Amino acid sequence: MTQMTEAKKGNITPEMKAVAEFEKVDVDKILKGLANGTIVIPKNIDRETKACGIGQGLSTKINANIGSSNQIEEIDLEIKKAKLAVDFGADAIMDLSTGPKLLEFREKIMDSVDVPIGTVPIYEAGVIKLNNGKEIIDMDEDDIFNSIIHQARDGVDFMTLHCGINCDLVDKLQKAKRMMGIVSRGGTFLASWILHNEKENPLYANYDYLLEIALEHDITLSLGDGLRPGCLSDATDTSQIQELVTLGTLVKRAQELGVQTMVEGPGHVPLNQIKSNMEIQKTLCHGAPFYVLGPIVTDLAPGYDHITSAIGGAIAASSGADFLCYVTPAEHLSLPSLEDVKEGVVASKIAAQAADLALGLETAWDKEVKMATARKNFDWEGQFNLAFDKAKAYHYRNKCELKDDEMCSMCGEYCAVKIAKGDF
Repeated sequence: MTQMTEAKKGNITPEMKAVAEFEKVDVDKILKGLANGTIVIPKNIDRETKACGIGQGLSTKINANIGSSNQIEEIDLEIKKAKLAVDFGADAIMDLSTGPKLLEFREKIMDSVDVPIGTVPIYEAGVIKLNNGKEIIDMDEDDIFNSIIHQARDGVDFMTLHCGINCDLVDKLQKAKRMMGIVSRGGTFLASWILHNEKENPLYANYDYLLEIALEHDITLSLGDGLRPGCLSDATDTSQIQELVTLGTLVKRAQELGVQTMVEGPGHVPLNQIKSNMEIQKTLCHGAPFYVLGPIVTDLAPGYDHITSAIGGAIAASSGADFLCYVTPAEHLSLPSLEDVKEGVVASKIAAQAADLALGLETAWDKEVKMATARKNFDWEGQFNLAFDKAKAYHYRNKCELKDDEMCSMCGEYCAVKIAKGDF
């Protein structure tokens, strides 16, 4: 049983009701979206967690990536990051740990937050090989699928799986003149595996088996964009689109079986190509929810990529993307700190809100009306409570210790709202 198979039967689940209530829409809208594959509710049947709807007509959702590396393993810090991200509005958490203790990390992170948890199983398969003194390319099909099954039984809600990278695409990529080649870790693992072993990608060759596992546990497949562009020069190139075409065929097979599926997207994309990227994905992938990283709209802002991605994310979500993966100021540079995580989530929340307003979502506009009302009434506490970062707003308001509540230090006695109060 999956949320999708139940929807196709016309059965309304508790999760569908919860999503409808949160989104303030009729539950039949959720039922229809699940049945036709334009909405997903990532929720493993083996794990109790908050239901989160992602897809067409719903508010834009935010994912926050956390996790260890083989250089830094601090479990308590990553748990704090997960909790902080959720506190500031992240709707899901992805554990991208690649350190030796990644199994322990995942278990503790899943216990620490009540939101959908995503992973990249190929990382676990690769780390286990490395821990045993071998290379990632020494993995076999059983290693890969054992990691998927293990994580499914642990209760992982959605998994990034690079099923679209096959022998044909790897061959074409070698002949392409890409500036940065492959920048996806999972994509690189599998492309290198294909070249070394001279065999087809196990996730592509055994896709039916993968669907069986997903169907048993109601895993939402997040079909990974292994050939996403890693710089603006590679955006919307032949390799990226060819993989997307392949993913479209895989989406259809999953939807027909009743497996919930979304598709991951770029990446690094110039402003003028974002809208077309969203439209291409929705067309090729049968309306499946689109999960995008950023997109980052310039490569010249290391340390500020939460801003470059918020710009791209707002355009992407207003053009069809459903799920934004946050980008922190540490992107491309280091593991994010607690402050980086907060900044990344807030930037993505701003992008999501901007997009939801452009799409006319009532829930988004309600918040804007409340903020305007609070500002008109000099209701500072109301403004703080509506702000994405209450503490920061409070800090700026109170650092000058003003005695008059009907002014700020910017305009002072010349505040337009105060002067015109009661007249307009």
